[in-house]
Amino acid sequence: MVRESTYFVGGKHVAGTSGQFGDVFDPSTGAVQARVPLATTEKVQVVIANAEEAQLAWGEWNPQRRARVLLKFLELVARDMDSLARTLASEHGKAIADAKGDIQRGVEVIGFAAGAPHLLKGECSSGAGTGIDVYSMRQPLGVVAGITPFNFPAMIPLWKMGPALAAGNSFILKPSERDPSVLLRIAELFLEAGLPAGVLNVVNGDKVAVDALLMDDRVKAIGLIGSTPIAQYICETATANGKHAQCFGGSKNHMVVMPDADLDQVAGVVGTGHGSAGERCMAISVSVPVGKDTGDALAAKFAERAKSLKIGHSHDETADYGPLITMDAVGRVSDAIQIGVDERAELLADGRGHVVDGYENGFYLGPTLFDHVAPEIHIYKEEVFGPVLIIVRADNYEDALRFSSEHMYGNGVSIFTRDGDTARDFCARVNTGMVGVNVPIPVPIAHHTFGGWKKSGFGDLNQLGPDSFRSYTKTKTVTSRWPSGIREGASFVTPAMH
Repeated sequence: MVRESTYFVGGKHVAGTSGQFGDVFDPSTGAVQARVPLATTEKVQVVIANAEEAQLAWGEWNPQRRARVLLKFLELVARDMDSLARTLASEHGKAIADAKGDIQRGVEVIGFAAGAPHLLKGECSSGAGTGIDVYSMRQPLGVVAGITPFNFPAMIPLWKMGPALAAGNSFILKPSERDPSVLLRIAELFLEAGLPAGVLNVVNGDKVAVDALLMDDRVKAIGLIGSTPIAQYICETATANGKHAQCFGGSKNHMVVMPDADLDQVAGVVGTGHGSAGERCMAISVSVPVGKDTGDALAAKFAERAKSLKIGHSHDETADYGPLITMDAVGRVSDAIQIGVDERAELLADGRGHVVDGYENGFYLGPTLFDHVAPEIHIYKEEVFGPVLIIVRADNYEDALRFSSEHMYGNGVSIFTRDGDTARDFCARVNTGMVGVNVPIPVPIAHHTFGGWKKSGFGDLNQLGPDSFRSYTKTKTVTSRWPSGIREGASFVTPAMH
């Protein structure tokens, strides 16, 4: 049976009425398991009106009271972690352990956002002038929205909704139509935690729904993670319409391997490129060994490790990774592999045509590894977003630094070395937003900001950490004077601060 998905509006599930639907697959089997309704502009406008009304009361709650809702939500997620992970894995295809990590990295930000009473504190200058105090306060924007991708169906929405809700906004989520079910369940858990109905809404849709959010003056901020062209379009359109915008695009994350690195440790992190079928914006997709001996040894270790990886059904707890999200994704990645072959990169492992016994119709690709990739070819320049790891060899440290810094994407980069001077120099000079030292996936913890540079990030603020609260609030500055003695008449002169 193919079930029919819903929206979540005003604290309840609402059926779609447009007659337009998208298919939700089980990537492990290839079967359609649900149909998701795609919202019209009119439907989105109804959702916005609902969120606008609900926000008025929610914004009046003090930060401590809002934080208690977030803390209760954390308890409920811990209670339901297994079922949430299975729901997520069944629609995305990532392994159960990976699905739990997806959820866990999301709830860590909810925990950070529960510190809203501290994070929303303003500044104060007492006695700025005679009898004059100046102070600032952070206030919610009102209705804000998030547009989130398929590859982290729990983590990224939670990254956006946590700070937004804690700051007193109502939140409209437009998740990927490919795997929306875990978000519908998360909305239910927020309601159970005490969030007032209408403060969190989930509306499924495509570009029609996105444009409706972008063009409506009642929506004051937009957050997105997606491809670079979409991120740039969303940011430009949102800011042109007076909205706050946090928009993050594609990536091509490099891992520089110095000759003094522990190559066994490096080979053990091959999962950073192949894990979750490579469908991670922080996947290490380019390894840059420095020197011929380092490159030869690393290529051999990567090839050996790739052969040992197990690909299977998302619910197979022994699998290293599962299927890709759709058959179209398999085709796109397979085409990129063929382009790499045509452009004369050395193919050490070819994942095309991989079949999992019993699930022959699933959307699988085995681990793919290229060596001797030239910086000018397609698979180096463009994001592949699949289980494809490439090796670009550098003659020396400066070349490796240049490869990482000059690529059009600047999301994340790692360096593996035992030398502290090299690591410090690399961190200071590399032109990339997030850096790992002997850390394969440089995703910061919840109270630091997350965001890339160049074609990986658009907007003036990152997500996570203090930046997230700046993005979802507006600052009001008050200059107050309480003169002593007899009340004076109105003054039309700017007071001097002395």
